[in-house]
Parts: sequence; structure tokens; C-alpha cells
Amino acid sequence: MNAIVGGHDLLLVTLDTLRYDVAQEALAGGRLPTLARALPGGRWEKRHSPGSFTYAAHAAILAGFLPTPAAPGPHPRLFAATFPGSETTAPGTWTFDAPDLPTGLAAAGYHTVCVGGVGFFNKLTPLGSALPGLFAESHWEPEYGVTSPTSFEAQIACAERAVAGADGPVFLFVNVSALHQPNWFHLPGATRGHGDDPRSHAAALEYVDRHLGRLFALMSARRPAFAIVCSDHGTAYGEDGHVGHRIGHEVVWTVPYGEFVLERGQW
Repeated sequence: MNAIVGGHDLLLVTLDTLRYDVAQEALAGGRLPTLARALPGGRWEKRHSPGSFTYAAHAAILAGFLPTPAAPGPHPRLFAATFPGSETTAPGTWTFDAPDLPTGLAAAGYHTVCVGGVGFFNKLTPLGSALPGLFAESHWEPEYGVTSPTSFEAQIACAERAVAGADGPVFLFVNVSALHQPNWFHLPGATRGHGDDPRSHAAALEYVDRHLGRLFALMSARRPAFAIVCSDHGTAYGEDGHVGHRIGHEVVWTVPYGEFVLERGQW
């Protein structure tokens, strides 16, 4: 990352609540052409979340603790705050002397932008302002939230306006809300009484994939961009009697992850 930071724009996309098994099945079934093109080898990497719900996971991710590879470690990190005795800070790790990654990147000359999605980014309460407050520029509107069928399109439009006004390198973080419940309205033919299930979860991911290329094109228009696309945690749809997240279940802890370079003009 020491060869990346400074010369590339940085893009972090968290597909909020996306399950690994659903993401893997959709990709293998040819239903995610944009991600199939972008992900190394056209495959998700299986990882474990640093938290079981949005706030905990993002507090860790935005401090440099990205989802951890599922295989035994140790696993050197891409980004790390200076911390004596850290066993996951390696020669290739980009280190920063700050409490969080956005602040560290700002000190390195990046304009940091947050486009929020779920309630922990809505800035309507002190808690909902904590994570967006790490960024120099942050945005949230109701149309970016979980109840909007066109949330991701609205988020991309916001990102386009923000990036257009930046002169130097940009760190863009987008918390995609479309996967989070309610997501039944992304499943063709579903009605409110249908409720959410893995099929509507997958349909929401397909919706995101249809528009993701627009975001990749934005971030690679001026210079190459290093992109991370991952889930913050999964969610349960009745497995072992569980519904939702903030629980220690396999479908919550296991998440899809991908990192790759978007070459300038590639998209």
C-alpha cells in the first residue's frame, strides 16, 4: 500500500449486511457481471467480519481493521495506525499516526468523502454522526437509506458531485444500504407481505451490480484507483431460529471481500 497511497484515489464500498453465501451464489450464477469483471479471478474472497453489526464493524474497518481472511494467519493489513507491538503491521502496510484511517489519509493529502446509507451514517443523532464525522465531507439523505428502491443510484449521484469538486487525491467511502432490510422490493413480483429472504437479498445485490460500473468509472476517470468492495457483516434469515444480525452466527461473521486496482479509463 505504500506504493498505492498518494498515487491512486481510494474507494471503499461496504455492501451493508451482504452475506457471503448469497454473494458467492449470485456471482457463480453469472448474475453479477460488473463484479465478475472487477474481482481478481472473478471470485470473492471469503473473510470474517471484525464486528457483527454496522457500527462495530465500521468502527474497526475505518481504523484499518478490514475483514480478516478466513484461513489461518497471521494476515498483514493494508492500513494500520501506529501501534507498538502490532503483529499485523508489515513492511507493505501503509501506517498512519492518527486514530482512524480517514484522518490519516487527510494528513497525507487526501480529500475524504463519506456517502452514508444505513442509520449509523444519517447524521440525525449524535450516534449517527460519529462515523460520518471522521470525514472532511459527509452526505446522507433519506433517498440514500434502506427504504429507498433507488438508494444506490442516489448515492452514486452524490459521489459524482463530491468527487467533481476535488482537486487532489480522494478517499471515497460509500456505505451501500440496498442489501439491508427491507429489501423485498428488489425482488421482481414481490409485495410487502412477502418479506425479506435470501432471494430478495440476492436481488438487491444484482441491483447494486447493475450500477456499480458507474461508480468505478467515476473513481478511475482522473487517475488509477485502489478499490475495496466488501460486506461489513451478514444477516440471518431464520437459520437456527435467528433473524437479523448482532449475533455470533456463521452467516453473520462470514463476509465477501475483494480488492483490486481500477486502471485509469478502464471503466
